[in-house]
Amino acid sequence: MNTLPPPDRNSEGWPDWSILIVDDEAGMRNFLIKTLAPRCHFVMNAGSAEEGAEWLGSHHVDLIILDIALPGKSGVTWLKELREQGYGGQVIIITAFAELDTAIEALRAGASDFILKPFRVPQILNSVKQCVERARLQRENYVLRRSQAHAVPGLDALVGASPAITQLRTALARLSHVSSNVLLQGESGTGKELVARAIHSGSPRAQAPFVPVNCAALSHELLERELFGHAKGAFAGAAQSRDGLFRYAQGGTLFLDEVAELPLPVQATLLRAIDELNIRPVGSEQRVPVNVRIIAATTRPLAERVAQGLFRDDLYYRLKVVDLTLPPLRDHRDDIPALVSHFLAQLSPELGLPPIHVDAERMAYLQGYAWPGNCRELRNLMERSLILGELNVSALYPGKPAALGTVPNANAGTLLQGTTDLHTLEKQHILAVLVSVGGDKTRAAQLLGVSRRTLERRVAEWNVA
Repeated sequence: MNTLPPPDRNSEGWPDWSILIVDDEAGMRNFLIKTLAPRCHFVMNAGSAEEGAEWLGSHHVDLIILDIALPGKSGVTWLKELREQGYGGQVIIITAFAELDTAIEALRAGASDFILKPFRVPQILNSVKQCVERARLQRENYVLRRSQAHAVPGLDALVGASPAITQLRTALARLSHVSSNVLLQGESGTGKELVARAIHSGSPRAQAPFVPVNCAALSHELLERELFGHAKGAFAGAAQSRDGLFRYAQGGTLFLDEVAELPLPVQATLLRAIDELNIRPVGSEQRVPVNVRIIAATTRPLAERVAQGLFRDDLYYRLKVVDLTLPPLRDHRDDIPALVSHFLAQLSPELGLPPIHVDAERMAYLQGYAWPGNCRELRNLMERSLILGELNVSALYPGKPAALGTVPNANAGTLLQGTTDLHTLEKQHILAVLVSVGGDKTRAAQLLGVSRRTLERRVAEWNVA
């Protein structure tokens, strides 16, 4: 088997793909190598299906150009075996025999295209480009189904004109022009995923996928498979191989939400992926090249996790090339009227319900509240209010209707009396919500606009059952 080192690529728009040519004619292999090597990442060749299978056992290949008539195992037979084993790359079949039945059999076996010999350079280049486009569409369709996102917001999705939001918007505008890794820190509900999507949408990677993953929602084993993919037979039930989210995010952005919850073994694998720009699927010996920007987010200060030995310091520094802390809603209360208008305008048509009016008195209550759930809690309140047909600010203080007797000062910090300490206010509010729903943590988390896991962590810190 012969290989050719990757030369410089001068053709704009060609991908960092690895291509395997399998043909028993040395002249055809040389022709394809000379045509494709200047345009692609790496081109290798083999004279039989058996040689090609040997190469695939230890290398990642994005595209196979496969002759049908081979010594030993035929190209179509090998293609069927590849698909059964879970190979998900593109395959172009080439043949000198113009038989319709053969073409149909090849396409049914999983070929991406079928080309008759002899062919010219533009024909093979066009076929390869079509395979590149097909792979891109497959990734984007997967990402759309997974994230259920209809659009990626830009910087205009950041609502508000306060100094805190203006400063954030300026920082994001600068970040959008580079591909450096970003660490977003801030309380739950401050809009970290919204900010990550805004960075992606304004970057050169905007046409590639934005792939979110919640690191706190999956076990160690599932998270590793989800991120890096797995080979056939890697574990019980792995009937076929599968690409991971790194591959689906190729050329785009991978958003690691709640990155502080990553198990230490996965942290080590992630660190290697960032350093070497390649990944190894679970149960595989192949190293797969990746080109992905990472935006990580956490509600728990990573520096503290590093000090506690729960997060690798080397990974921490790889992720925080740029470190942004998102302000809690209580620190930019002047934006609450604009946020209320934004959420009502967004939710009213979605729910098919008429908008509600928020008068000055009730807006003052909203601006005087501590908002432990931040913008997510405010959005949830607007959604409930639309469903009920009116804004009931007493919902913010279950069991404490007396707190609504007077309009608070927007700078007072809370409607609750007796303290102005924000941590105490947060604890009082969360415990009050839990009492109001009879201890149902799932329902309380929904009302607070946080995840159940976040709520359970808070409660555990206070030694409350």
